[in-house]
Amino acid sequence: MENKLASKEAWGSRLGLILAMAGNAVGLGNFLRFPVQAVQNGGGAFIIPYLICFLLMGIPLLLIEWSSGRFGGKFNNHSTPYIMDGMGKAKVWKYVGVFGIFTNIAVVAYYTYIESWSLVYVLHSIFGTFESMSQSEVALFFTEYVNVLTTSTGIPFEAVFFYVLVLALNIIILSKGLGGIEKAAKIGMPLLILFGIILAVRGLTLGESGKSDLFPDANALDGLNFLWTPQFDSLANPKVWLAAAGQIFFTLSVGMGTIQCYAAYIKEKEDIALNAVSAGFLNEFVEVVLGSSIVIPIAAGYLGLDWVLENAGFGMAFQTMPFLFQQWGEITAAFAGVFWFGLLFFAGITSSLAMGTPWMGFMKDEFGWGKTKGAWSFGALALIMGLPTVLLYQYGVFDEYDYWAGTVSLVVFALLEAILFSWVFGIDKGWKEINEGSEIKIPQVYKFIIKYITPLLLLLVFLSALITPFQNEWSENISSILNGGNWVLDNSSLIKNISNYGLKEQIQIAINESDKSYLENKLFYINMARIFLISLFLFISFLVYLSYQKRKKEGKTNHE
Repeated sequence: MENKLASKEAWGSRLGLILAMAGNAVGLGNFLRFPVQAVQNGGGAFIIPYLICFLLMGIPLLLIEWSSGRFGGKFNNHSTPYIMDGMGKAKVWKYVGVFGIFTNIAVVAYYTYIESWSLVYVLHSIFGTFESMSQSEVALFFTEYVNVLTTSTGIPFEAVFFYVLVLALNIIILSKGLGGIEKAAKIGMPLLILFGIILAVRGLTLGESGKSDLFPDANALDGLNFLWTPQFDSLANPKVWLAAAGQIFFTLSVGMGTIQCYAAYIKEKEDIALNAVSAGFLNEFVEVVLGSSIVIPIAAGYLGLDWVLENAGFGMAFQTMPFLFQQWGEITAAFAGVFWFGLLFFAGITSSLAMGTPWMGFMKDEFGWGKTKGAWSFGALALIMGLPTVLLYQYGVFDEYDYWAGTVSLVVFALLEAILFSWVFGIDKGWKEINEGSEIKIPQVYKFIIKYITPLLLLLVFLSALITPFQNEWSENISSILNGGNWVLDNSSLIKNISNYGLKEQIQIAINESDKSYLENKLFYINMARIFLISLFLFISFLVYLSYQKRKKEGKTNHE
């Protein structure tokens, strides 16, 4: 091992660190993705597998990543390639660590675009743009906004302008280092929780007051009952388990590398067990209590639960909430719009700031780059990667980034780091690292869970995504295999996704020439997006190779 060096940069306070960590985890997934996942997977049927996944995958991965990060920080390693390299003797681990930089750049490229939507909607809420708009007009407003050729403010290429503006704001805060992130978290997190509580109280007290001739059965409490009435039969449904596991990854920001990088800057003997659990449960409070109490009850209160079940989607909050707020009166609608979209903006920006730290830590450690150079180079990479998601949104580039970088990469990296921690570094050393300086006692059962249960669950999640059966009919396909039949893959399975099977099928059956042309263009741009993602991964791998050669010359490698 190389000599221990004192890190020049550190967190100012435990509160700042926990809020920054919670800000990293608390993001758009808590308020946009969680309600939709819950609705699409049976409401109360989703909650039990979700909470079990939190205890068996979420908490263990938080402990793994916090302790790995602090361990790497002891040897002045602040990025996943060399944090992982220091835990395993095989040189390949540093290249596995590339995922911890790659994922953040690729995700922030499109995640910042969603942040810019939130900022634009805050402005339009203040200006009263949505007044007297029908629900369909509000939905159309969103559709037209993501078409970069239209403008709602008079600014040419408005979507690109606000995307670059929000990205620049991220870079400016990042260039201040941990101090800038800590300040942003100390302001953003309390405001986010305050806004969330105000809107949740309003949603929960709405009751039947939103009934109308068009939606005579509208009732906010129906939405809440749907989400919180347990359905135990879901425990036997692999589709629900897969969705629950995926949401845990998304919401806790595990499998990304950001937690390790944040933890690498804490003091050698500082408690990480309490910090990990605190940040994890704060995120769960925001998601389960606030996230489930805003969009679904308010939408159900005006449009009815049937409408919500039929229309649940990621963009639902942008396409419906401005219209629903208008029912509260002009002044209240403006405040509600600012609160809701401001909440989304703060949730987004505290997460995207975390995504800059792995790149900045790596470039500082290996090439001596300062905060400013590190932040602006991160911004430049994010811009190059992100512009296609803005300009070609309607061709699925945005969704392609989210699938490969924001979903598949997380599972692969989490699986590999769980194996490294428990089986290569060793669970005994790992358990000692988790508990060093701890102010709380982690139950001994978690040693067993981290070694066996968590890697096994992660492997099952990956294999389930790899061979997802047609229409998620697991029991039918298992029966078919047992009776000598075939396993029919769904187009959403990883295997069929790689070959674009579903899209090619759509092109073949397209009758309308314009539809066929659109689908062919979509296929081209999706393949282009994949080339961008692969190129980014190879570029970072090359930088890791260069840094390793540099370390060898200086006699500073983690391997003797």
